[in-house]
Amino acid sequence: METEFIYYRHTTPIGVRIEEITGYEQLSGPNWVAFAKQVFSENSKDGYRVIDHYDSGAPFLDGESSRISVSHTGHMLVVASLPKTPEVDLSIFNPRTALGVDVESSSREQVLKVRDRYLSDEELAIVPADDITANIIAWTAKEALYKAALIQGIDFRSRIRIKSLPVLNSNHTAGAYVIDDDGNQIEFVLYSYESEGNIITLAISLKTATFKKRK
Repeated sequence: METEFIYYRHTTPIGVRIEEITGYEQLSGPNWVAFAKQVFSENSKDGYRVIDHYDSGAPFLDGESSRISVSHTGHMLVVASLPKTPEVDLSIFNPRTALGVDVESSSREQVLKVRDRYLSDEELAIVPADDITANIIAWTAKEALYKAALIQGIDFRSRIRIKSLPVLNSNHTAGAYVIDDDGNQIEFVLYSYESEGNIITLAISLKTATFKKRK
């Protein structure tokens, strides 16, 4: 029995819009990603969308002024987006459009073997060594922060730092920060949830424009 692509759109508690594409498990590899992106491109309220990339590697939508971030694993593609910000240059970092998303299978035990490579000594103390879920949240948080900061080649252990872990599938967020090339500390909020056997983590700065008014 064939499974069709499933498209799901929703807004997270932190005000970031998420579009998830899953299904069609008989298709694998780069072909699956290509078809999933086609499904994403066709499911817009404003017509067909094209994902392109800046020289930095950051994705954007042709002709759109909304920051997006993209991640995929296995048979899930996730596209996160913010409201339109025509006043901001999306090709460079700006705290109003700082957004990163990462997705990983909730059963990927490989993260337990490589945690020393991306977690600092302080982070190793707050992320239990034998807790797969906690380590995947930490890994996806680091990746999401890397994408949000738009600093190529930044060291994950020393310059991307997690203060605490968000509680999965709840409104409880966590804090983190990134040290930029000038030594400034940029504060971020982390949010994680689980969907279709995958863990998705979002990172936004404290000043990011979102679909939800801040209290």
